[in-house]
Amino acid sequence: MIRSILANKWFKFIVVGTLYLLWVIWMGSYLWLLGLAVIFDIYITEKVHWAFWKKKNPPNGKQTKVVEWIDAIIFAVIAASFIRMFFIEAYTIPTSSMEKSMLVGDYLFVSKTAYGPKTPNTPLSFPFVHNTMPVVGGRSYSEAIQRPYNRMAGFTKIKNNDVVVFHFPEGDTVALGMPTQSYYQIVNSYGRNRVWSDKRNFGEIISRPVDKRENYIKRCVGIPGDEIELKKGQLYVNGKAQEIFDGMQYNYIVKTNGTSINPKSLDKMHIALNDRDAYSSQQYLFPLTDENAKKLEGFPNVVSVEKILEEPGRKDPGIFPMNGTFNWNVDNFGPIKIPAKGATVQLNTNNLPLYQRIIDIYEENDLEVNGDVIKINGEVSTSYTFKMDYYWMMGDNRHNSADSRYWGFVPEDHVVGKAKFIWLSLDTDKSFPANIRFKRLFSKVR
Repeated sequence: MIRSILANKWFKFIVVGTLYLLWVIWMGSYLWLLGLAVIFDIYITEKVHWAFWKKKNPPNGKQTKVVEWIDAIIFAVIAASFIRMFFIEAYTIPTSSMEKSMLVGDYLFVSKTAYGPKTPNTPLSFPFVHNTMPVVGGRSYSEAIQRPYNRMAGFTKIKNNDVVVFHFPEGDTVALGMPTQSYYQIVNSYGRNRVWSDKRNFGEIISRPVDKRENYIKRCVGIPGDEIELKKGQLYVNGKAQEIFDGMQYNYIVKTNGTSINPKSLDKMHIALNDRDAYSSQQYLFPLTDENAKKLEGFPNVVSVEKILEEPGRKDPGIFPMNGTFNWNVDNFGPIKIPAKGATVQLNTNNLPLYQRIIDIYEENDLEVNGDVIKINGEVSTSYTFKMDYYWMMGDNRHNSADSRYWGFVPEDHVVGKAKFIWLSLDTDKSFPANIRFKRLFSKVR
């Protein structure tokens, strides 16, 4: 009886159709309801031969092994793409910007349902590839169809100190020779003429849609409406000092009595080879946690361990918003308020650099500045109301992280998901099997 019910075409249609309907409601795009007609035909009317790679009525009712394999591969690709797009996606930690909270070589899963998955802005793309075709190179997507930003319902909102994966905000323009670096920072350092002409070092200059920009991972230290400020390396959120995480690092100068520090001791403290900068046998530069700094202070040949901090008021031209009005640096920044959707800010030529990219690029307005006159979409404006929420992202490796201190606010439409847990971790300084960090396997991201 149960077997006959499960085999009934109307039962199959009702189950599949209901699941599909729930998905359409979740996605909030009711044009997809047309898909119910396809499901109805697949299970009930059977007028269209949707599985074109199969014979419609094979001899003895059996397909060849090749067709069975093709059928299985197509199903696997569709199912995996659906899961990756709407539920969970694998991500690799490529740089040391989050050490020691996250390590280079960590493989983790990012939940898209946590904050709600985005529907693709650029739906025509090669499966399982982000923006560049493997081996052959070139774009893995077509911009023939572009969809507006839409986020489906999630289980929660971004909270302070969540570890978040997001699209690189300054990734709208990319020098393919340095795809993970900010084009604007590169131009600021080398000049536009050289960057555009020296293709050997910088590669082609291209533009990318929001969902095809490089993915970054940082800790969200400021949410919409927060006021943040850095004072001598200490972050304050709404006037309160941010807690020091176990993995948070700063750069230190370590001086010895003339003898070298034993590399095996540095191995035990998990200081990567790339992080061991020795100026001489007496002086080293290390990124250190508070715990490792205290351990080094106890070494018999170590004379001093001193945290490197920039002085307040010393201007760093590479720090956001890269404007002479703000004398900010990597350790002293702000105060600055994080824009919230619907909030209004008074505009003038002094504070415009803070919001210029939001108004002009992220929220797609026509911005003009003539002397002290600011025009938005052709009208003189003395205020602006934000259309999206924004976030402030920083790496736990505070002196070795390209983050919001360099490129500013992260728009809500750039958020990909929440880092949940590490399923594999490989030490890039060691060979197999010693490179497997067993203690980090299936550990939760904190």
